[in-house]
Amino acid sequence: MTASVRTRHSGTVRLGATLGVSVGAVALLAACSSASSTSAPAASTASSTPAAGATGASTAALVITTKSSSAGSFLANGSGQAIYLWMKDGKNSSACSSACAGAWPPVTTTGALTASGGVNQADLSTFTRSDGSKQVAYDGHPLYYFVGDSAPGEVKGQGSDGFGAKWWLVDPAGTAITAAVTVSSGATPAASASSAPAKSGY
Repeated sequence: MTASVRTRHSGTVRLGATLGVSVGAVALLAACSSASSTSAPAASTASSTPAAGATGASTAALVITTKSSSAGSFLANGSGQAIYLWMKDGKNSSACSSACAGAWPPVTTTGALTASGGVNQADLSTFTRSDGSKQVAYDGHPLYYFVGDSAPGEVKGQGSDGFGAKWWLVDPAGTAITAAVTVSSGATPAASASSAPAKSGY
């Protein structure tokens, strides 16, 4: 074999080896790509499947409990926010809407209603408002928060006569608390009011 033939032969061998390595790398890359593309849909399917027992809707429970004050216990939510009744309402019927409901947001729930503290579970109920929401009632009294109460334990709405009737805190017996109230947490005392218990006529 001449020198030029040997040179051509070794060049062919090098070229063949290089092509073999390239083809092998492409095949390996294709195999990896194929493996990852087959596993991706499985992961996606798993993440889109709801967990067993999931309903897909928010059903947060609402706890109605009691807080202590100078006039006895009154109803509050689980965070300690005071709850009121309005003397203008009827039994399981709210007369507070529009601007009134803006200042006195109805206590509503989309889930379970739970009594705590001195609250009687049997006295808790809900009724449907005109907007379709479920308002909580206690012993038939529709319940409300007051926007002026900016922290748990505040009772700035106590004795207010906004929107044409009095707003009172509610005791565990379902009666309006009409006395001036001071909460031990240091909240500002409510405006002075009559100490006679009030009934709303239902």
